[in-house]
Amino acid sequence: MNQQHGGAAELIRSGGAFLGIEFGSTRIKASLIAPDTTSLASGSHAWENQLKDGIWTYDMADVWGGLADCYASLVQDVRARYALDLTNVAAMGFSGMMHGYVVLDLEGKLLVPFRTWRNNITGRACAELTPLLDFAVPQRWSVAHLYQSILEGQPHVSRIAHLTTLAGYVHWQLTGEHTMGVGEASGLFPIDPETGDFDAARMAKFEALIAPCKLGWQFRDVLPAVLPAGRPAGKLTAQGARLLDPSGKLRAGIPLCPPEGDAGTGMVATNAVRPRSGNVSAGTSVFAMIVLEKSLSRVHEEIDIVLTPDGKPVAMAHSNNGSSDLDAWIALFGQVAKALGGEVTLDDLYGKLLPLAAQGDPNAGGLLSINYVSGEHMTGFTEGRPLFVRKHDSQFTLENFVRAMLFASLCAMRTGMNILTEEEGVVIEGIRGHGGFFKGGDTGQRMMAAALNVPVSIPATAGEGGAWGMAVLASYMLRSDATQSLPDYLDERIAGSIGTPVNPDPSDVKGFAEFFARHQKGLAIEREAVKALS
Repeated sequence: MNQQHGGAAELIRSGGAFLGIEFGSTRIKASLIAPDTTSLASGSHAWENQLKDGIWTYDMADVWGGLADCYASLVQDVRARYALDLTNVAAMGFSGMMHGYVVLDLEGKLLVPFRTWRNNITGRACAELTPLLDFAVPQRWSVAHLYQSILEGQPHVSRIAHLTTLAGYVHWQLTGEHTMGVGEASGLFPIDPETGDFDAARMAKFEALIAPCKLGWQFRDVLPAVLPAGRPAGKLTAQGARLLDPSGKLRAGIPLCPPEGDAGTGMVATNAVRPRSGNVSAGTSVFAMIVLEKSLSRVHEEIDIVLTPDGKPVAMAHSNNGSSDLDAWIALFGQVAKALGGEVTLDDLYGKLLPLAAQGDPNAGGLLSINYVSGEHMTGFTEGRPLFVRKHDSQFTLENFVRAMLFASLCAMRTGMNILTEEEGVVIEGIRGHGGFFKGGDTGQRMMAAALNVPVSIPATAGEGGAWGMAVLASYMLRSDATQSLPDYLDERIAGSIGTPVNPDPSDVKGFAEFFARHQKGLAIEREAVKALS
């Protein structure tokens, strides 16, 4: 065992490592890191959302079973690498898909199935809340789901005792603390950056709106406490330790940092928490997060205003549809290869097919892909129908096909980014990318640079993902200098890992602009497809 390896083993044995776990859309992932943020071990569990009774959801049994399996996978990795059992850590934290709707009664029982960010079923609520609050309330926000439930007279509403998110729910069950980080909370109800808590004036307006319904509870009373990054948020209970590790080896009493959303952990993982910095998370969904220097001039329904984990305003351009349609096509190509007698792995397919996009025509040869597996709020769709369209004289090549697929996944986000850059004059000095879109060479960077016309870099730490970012937030809670800001903390530990940026190629930028214009016109086809294929 070399000295470095031995040092890591001793750190883990002594309980000095930090653990982050994130509930992503397709994977639950665990990351164990050293105090200097070096990755020590990881674990994961694959899962998928389900469409039940018109609602995108995950069963709570899958939440707990998946969490235990993910943790067991981490324990196995630690055992394989260091020949020891993981029994203790210095601190831990949990994050999850932002927003959505988790409501519980006084006994902590779930009142309705978890409604994820992917649902676009709260249009009426948002249409009322946005002007009332003078704040863009997206369909996936928790308050939108709550008010839609009130408008529809859903029977569970009168029994609500707690409203939270997936990350907040998991944290609460493991610690007994009904709390969440300020970044995650900003996707539940608007936050006042000056106070770091839910906006009191807007809270009063919402309370007055629902008062005639005589629900039997006050809105603020069902919400979690809000904490900034760096504050303690409870300790792992004995019951919580058993939920995480049914084997019983994990010790209770571990301190937890405030739970955060995947947007916040993405900002941390890419060290994009200062004004003029931004990151793009590109995977099942695609969203850009730009830290603002000043408030926007007016409300834009397409743009969410959320906060960094330390409470700085961020403009988010969020697209529900990212890689799902591309993933389906890649799987089909795998079936083709198998039918022809070949055996290829998914990694091989992605590794060999995605780079072909860089060899395609700048505008994808006139091909059109619309990747709406689900609804897309950015462009006004409550449902989606994935489409591929071409004219008789389009250049129908594999290279152009893959390029069209990648470009399509960025169009809804580009719609929102145009509002920020063209209407609001937001300056973006560079984008840092993370997520599956950027795997395998620089193809993802090149396509993203073409779509946003800014340099795109990939931090070495971005590949570690949100679980790693959550572990970093756990380590920040135990920093030696309690006055050190989160941006300074990240600069000290991960600034040197920011990769060389890929600058936008003028021909790629022009080609994406042509594709984007074609995509905008093609949305008329999408609307008819939704009607025809109901």
